[in-house]
Amino acid sequence: MSSALLIIDMQQELCFGGEAAFEARRVVERINIVSAKARAAHIPVFMIQHEEEEGALQHGSEGWQLAQGLATAPSDLHVRKHTPDSFHQTPLQALLEERGITSLAICGLQSDFCVDTTTRRALALGYPVTLVTDGHSTVDNGVLPAAQISAHHTRTLSNIGSFGPRVTPLMAAEVQF
Repeated sequence: MSSALLIIDMQQELCFGGEAAFEARRVVERINIVSAKARAAHIPVFMIQHEEEEGALQHGSEGWQLAQGLATAPSDLHVRKHTPDSFHQTPLQALLEERGITSLAICGLQSDFCVDTTTRRALALGYPVTLVTDGHSTVDNGVLPAAQISAHHTRTLSNIGSFGPRVTPLMAAEVQF
């Protein structure tokens, strides 16, 4: 299988700004481990960035920029999105098809929104997914703390079997391309 790595919404505002995710620095470190492995194996790396019409995630704003410390490379592909689904009204599917991608590794923010939605959509489109369990996070939601939310979504996503393709949860150190 030909793989790609999707790094979702690792942006300054969501990592270190007013909406900072739980243990964002740790997540950046884990994603850097996985992205280095992907680049070494000549696996496409997609930087997916959420944007809004105004506010901290407005295209080009400081908060919209990729997070400080997140390793990037000139070969990385960039996809802009407006919804939690990285495929919805974006060129992502076409870019994957052009490259013959048949499986995905997914990490980033936020576990309960964009990571969850993109993972479910990937499964529905026929992509098996490796979910980097220590490479996604979120914020407390007033009912549950962020760590529990992320753990819940890892468990839930890895138990979905109805699409056919499955989610394999792996720690960053365990991910191989």
